[in-house]
Amino acid sequence: MSAETITRPSLETLTELFRSATVHASKAMADWTQGHVALSLEELQERPLEQLSASIDMGNDLMTMVVLGVQGEMDGQLILAFDEEDGRKLAAGLLQRDVNDDPEWSPLEKSALMETGNILASAYLNALTQLTGYKLLPSAPYFLQDYGASVLEQALMTQAMVTDHILVCSTRFLFNHQNVNWSVFFVPSQELLHVLGREPTAVSPA
Repeated sequence: MSAETITRPSLETLTELFRSATVHASKAMADWTQGHVALSLEELQERPLEQLSASIDMGNDLMTMVVLGVQGEMDGQLILAFDEEDGRKLAAGLLQRDVNDDPEWSPLEKSALMETGNILASAYLNALTQLTGYKLLPSAPYFLQDYGASVLEQALMTQAMVTDHILVCSTRFLFNHQNVNWSVFFVPSQELLHVLGREPTAVSPA
């Protein structure tokens, strides 16, 4: 089943929605990481799922992801993806210890990244709830690791049954004032995609 393609005015509206939500998320991440992490939205794109891996050039490197479902009046998925090196650095920074070079992630490292995903998703969805008037909540996060595009294929398998488009938030992340290779993906259901393409019912200050 094909999802409705977002028209240019709607994409511009979505960009403003996500820009405001990203401001909220950046504040929450700064609080969680004691000021070590900041983020800003650079661009919002709509991509067919089959073009996703090529458009963001994921390659075949090991990727780590925190995946959360969107619950409430609408559904979807929100995904935070890291390359191995930057994911390890974030976990070490949050745990205030040296970077772990063990191939296996420890339960504490996984927990730190999942809590990061939970805080980020909660900030995004709280802002989108205020901006759209629809109650959106994150599900419990889970940790996923694999190579390149196969990570997204696994995470998006269920969603691909109902929509063939994904919103790619080209987000700039800074960790200790340095750019890091993290990405945020938002995969709305068809119903949520339609709602987000409308004018917001209420807009709160960023």
